[in-house]
Formats: sequence, structure tokens, C-alpha cells
Amino acid sequence: MIKELENLREDEVNTLLDAPVYVAILIAGADGNIDKAERKEAVDVAHSKQSRAREQLVDYYKLVGERFEEKFGSILDTLPTKVEDRNFAITSELRKLNFILPKVEKNFAVKLHASLKDLAKKIAESSGGVLGYLSVSYEEAKLIELKMINDPSL
Repeated sequence: MIKELENLREDEVNTLLDAPVYVAILIAGADGNIDKAERKEAVDVAHSKQSRAREQLVDYYKLVGERFEEKFGSILDTLPTKVEDRNFAITSELRKLNFILPKVEKNFAVKLHASLKDLAKKIAESSGGVLGYLSVSYEEAKLIELKMINDPSL
């Protein structure tokens, strides 16, 4: 277990470890369709963050990466298929972070929040557009700021 998560309950740790998966599904499915490019980008970004994340998050992303692809499929299977219902369920899950992030070291919480927003942006940019430009859909643009998660730096 990484030191930043030592003081959390098991359910809180699981919520933190599942957060990137929920963000990926939220953004990839924002337009109603989770295409292969978005799913692949989610997996690729999660794996790349194991070595290229902010230094304090590397161990966190190693834990996330161990089960990201498997969790992506299993969580997606449990969520409603209708976009509005799925987004509501994911938003509710991500709001749990508002009670967990204040329990971890502030610098870790701030970096994790920024990293989740970065993940959302990269997934949104992975599909559509002309040569990768202007590829963020209106639906994705409304969600990539992850406004359901309070900014821990404030």
C-alpha cells in the first residue's frame, strides 16, 4: 500500500483506485458511444501514467494500472446503458472523492485531481476531429473539468 492511502478505509482506497476508470468511462461515453479509440486511449494513458505521472502519483498509478483494463470492463458492465443514467451514476461515484481527498495529504490530493482532469482531456481528444484537432465533442467538453470533484487546492 502506498503511504498516502494508509489512513483510509478499504472502501475509500478502492474508490480512489477506481476513480481513473470512472473518469475514463465518463468521458469516453459522453457522446453515447465508447469507441475503440477512446477505450484504447484510456488504457494507454493509465499505463503511461505508471511511469510518467507526477512523481508522487507513480505508485498510485502502478496500483491503478494493474487492474485498469479489467476494471474498465467490469465497471462498464454494471453501469446503466442510457447515457444520462450512466453519467449520473458515475458522477455520484466521483463525488465520493470530495469526502476522501481531504483525508489524504494535500499535495497528493491536488496532484491527483489535476491528473484525473488530464486523463479526462486526453481521452476526450483521442477520438474524432481532423488529424486529432478539434476532437473534443460538446458532451465531452462539458465533463472534462470534472466539476463534480471539489478542487482540493482551494
